[in-house]
Amino acid sequence: MHGSRDDGVRPGRSLLRVAVAAAAVATASAQVSDLVSGGGLPPLLRNRPPGEPREFRFTRAAYNGFGFRSWTVDYPKADRQFLTGLRRLTGIDASGDENPVRLDDPDLSRFPFLYAVEVGHMSLSEEEVRGLRRYLMAGGFLVVDDFWGTFEWQNFEGEIHRVLPGRAIEELPLDHPLFRTFYRIDRILQVPHVGNALSGGPTWEKDGYLPHCRGIFDDQQRLIVVINWNTDLGDAWEWAENPYYPLKYSTYAYQMGVNFIVYAMSR
Repeated sequence: MHGSRDDGVRPGRSLLRVAVAAAAVATASAQVSDLVSGGGLPPLLRNRPPGEPREFRFTRAAYNGFGFRSWTVDYPKADRQFLTGLRRLTGIDASGDENPVRLDDPDLSRFPFLYAVEVGHMSLSEEEVRGLRRYLMAGGFLVVDDFWGTFEWQNFEGEIHRVLPGRAIEELPLDHPLFRTFYRIDRILQVPHVGNALSGGPTWEKDGYLPHCRGIFDDQQRLIVVINWNTDLGDAWEWAENPYYPLKYSTYAYQMGVNFIVYAMSR
């Protein structure tokens, strides 16, 4: 991918704000209302009549959890706004539509990039465990985001070890290629919940005081899972068009997201 940038926080206020403001916010809000009010996991939006083929589809993991439908947090506004920014910032021919797919869907392997949120509330069925394992072992790339503190970490750790038994979870060093693929990332920033971001409140939640970016590798040392713990990139994507939302958070979140996708597509 050409155009690698080492300019820190320079997508630019106008470029980033204009890019994400073009997302269909009202439509997104209506669709998530319909989604949450329905029963069970929703129909897969990817089954709608397709338009022209695209180079990339941002795919969100639809999974079973406990307590509430945790995978729908920030959906679909965050996905759509991020895709608007992705196209404007990189030129990647990405579909502008959200694309939730169940982990036990055999067609999951069609999509090389998978995003999962609120995994501290994940409770996978055996079919989902097998489906996600097949996906990752076949070359898929999973990015995890927006879960906080010790309890949620322990729950996610138990679930991901069901999927990938015996695989170590490692802190990713800042000299890993993931952090240089398109933008240069020199520190792991804690992105707070939107309420705290707008009010200037604490950046942490629960006992998640320090942000982490961790990874899981396969036998060939291929990075297959990226774990963003004690941070909320999706909230920054969702609220980036708000003129009062701190630019440092939206800039960092977009840069990280772009790097994840370029890395996944160019390995």
